[in-house]
Amino acid sequence: MSTTFGAGFHAAPGKAVNASAYERWTGRWSRLFIPAVLAAAGVGPKCRVLDVSTGTGEAARIALPLVGTEGVVVGADISPEMLTSARAGLYGSPFVPVAADGQALPFRDASFDAVVCQLGLQFFPDPARGVGEFRRVLRAGGRVAICVISTPDRAPMWGNLADVLSRFLPELRHVLFLSFALHDPKRLEAMLVGTGFRDVHVERTSRDDSFENFEDYWESIEAGIGSIPQAYLRLGAKDRHTVREEVRSRLLRYESNGKLRMSVEMLIGSGRA
Repeated sequence: MSTTFGAGFHAAPGKAVNASAYERWTGRWSRLFIPAVLAAAGVGPKCRVLDVSTGTGEAARIALPLVGTEGVVVGADISPEMLTSARAGLYGSPFVPVAADGQALPFRDASFDAVVCQLGLQFFPDPARGVGEFRRVLRAGGRVAICVISTPDRAPMWGNLADVLSRFLPELRHVLFLSFALHDPKRLEAMLVGTGFRDVHVERTSRDDSFENFEDYWESIEAGIGSIPQAYLRLGAKDRHTVREEVRSRLLRYESNGKLRMSVEMLIGSGRA
């Protein structure tokens, strides 16, 4: 396994994205919040929408029927591998994939009616700079909606693995916990206000889902899609087994009739340009 994380951290450089594994690791949870994010951004008929950190295109897929035939959804991502996956999954739709750094968007000022960023901003080297770009490309009165993960304990499917791995890979602790880097609602609010957004609101919201069993949960980790699973695959076989069993032990509290039933909390920050 390469020791180098690809752009955006989720996909190894030059390696095709296993969309099914990404869906099981992140997508199944992320998707539960997308309707609320799109509503917070005011996405509707005829909207020109920018989906920053589009990943495999899940938010774009849900936005497309909302904007209708007279709208457009542009998906921007810094990872070529992710864009390839998004393009394949949305082939034939009016989805426009663009390779772009969210901190330096290649669009004119006031180009979009809405900007959404679903589980991407926490991975930006300078999140405030990214939010400033979101503000720049929005037309006057346009809306932004940003979804980020809360604290590790409120996202047990990711937080427990990150915590266990950090003991084995202390040099990667900063990468392992990037997923939770924007868990403070006051920080997210300050970024939105500081970059010129009005009517700013940050809401905590939770959703529940379940895995069929522990093996169902663990399969996506072994596939190595996402920053935390990539780090896991750096370990030798013995350490991987130890990590697996410790995480299994920690997740027993969420087991019910063989299934793992968990809740994840996220923050949705929104504002008007």
